[in-house]
Amino acid sequence: MNVDAMLKEALREQADAVGPAPVDLADRVLAVRRRRRTGTAVGAFVAATAVVAAAVLVPRIDDGEDAPPAEVTGSADVLAHPDQSPPKDVIAAGRTALASFATYKPVKYADGDGKLVRTYGVLDPTTRTYRKTTAWSWLSVAPGLRTAAVLEKKLPAKRVGILDLATNKVTRWIPVPQGAAGVDYSADGRKLVVTTYKTDPDHLYKDRPSSDGSGPEEPSQGHPSRTGFSVVDVASGKGTWAEVPLKGGEFEHNAREDFRFAPGGDLVVTTSMTDSAPQTYALDGRKVPTPAKLRHWNMYAEAGLSPDGKLAAGDFAGGKNTIAVAVNDARTGELVDKLPAQQLLAWADDKRLVAWGCDPKKCGGKGEFRNQLLLVTVGSDKVVQLSDFRKASADYPGRWSPQFTTR
Repeated sequence: MNVDAMLKEALREQADAVGPAPVDLADRVLAVRRRRRTGTAVGAFVAATAVVAAAVLVPRIDDGEDAPPAEVTGSADVLAHPDQSPPKDVIAAGRTALASFATYKPVKYADGDGKLVRTYGVLDPTTRTYRKTTAWSWLSVAPGLRTAAVLEKKLPAKRVGILDLATNKVTRWIPVPQGAAGVDYSADGRKLVVTTYKTDPDHLYKDRPSSDGSGPEEPSQGHPSRTGFSVVDVASGKGTWAEVPLKGGEFEHNAREDFRFAPGGDLVVTTSMTDSAPQTYALDGRKVPTPAKLRHWNMYAEAGLSPDGKLAAGDFAGGKNTIAVAVNDARTGELVDKLPAQQLLAWADDKRLVAWGCDPKKCGGKGEFRNQLLLVTVGSDKVVQLSDFRKASADYPGRWSPQFTTR
């Protein structure tokens, strides 16, 4: 399902009283989620924590490997708040932490056009709470949880800001004359890939026909205008730009198609219209064959590859009366396990993942959108609740969508 259709569906479901918040308008949707996961029935759900008012703290058994630094999140292996949604206090598991989350709202202008606007909750490393901000059109937190790359409200932006999350101040600006509209950090935090556009990919047009040709009921996203990407060294601010335009055809209704780094940082990837595996590019912009280690990387599963590169988060794998997602062998694509969840979001370590999971009593039809953050484990039925069920709030008027990074 393309972006235009997802936006229309979200608005329609909001109008049909699914809740006051739009259904999943996450950045993964903006990056082209063409296939809607479906499934009805009640899935098996084993909760390892009760919904309590206090945070759940699980001490870390320190084996000396991959232990997160204690400065920002502390040394507890799991930080859970199953009574909070949207979260107020830091959520983390293993190597990963909820760095920020966003809600999305289509705002209509007086002339009938509009814009998709983000409100962020971003982790303050000093208070270990999520600070609300509407200052940025785009925000991406660096590994380590101390800084973030930000873009100003008007897109495409001519510069990227490096935001100190403790002081909430931009410490420096990196020029991007080609026009930035998306930013992603490499896994080591040393590089940025900045996706450049000719026009604002979040702008909504009143006269833009929908993908099925029926005409828009609401303003819809425009034509593709991506021009390429810049790879920027964070320390020096120096970067090189590569021309990689996004043209019409199958991408006609996908105004936003951002780049991200492959796990090793030596390649950048973006979605493909013909395969769940990524389109792969060298850092100089040359399109290259997808390496064997990435061929079973499902771009629609946000978790991607496990830290050791052996496992790959997969797609919906449920059947009648089950809700499950697949974990596959990264080299062969063969099924390794089915986990009791809806979508795999981030790897906590080589066996555990943070995922969305729905209420097992309300997992069919509209109930599939009543979901919460869970910690699930390959080879185990154990499930730990990390957040309360998603809902809108006075501060965040919309269903929140998470961004994870290593802590």
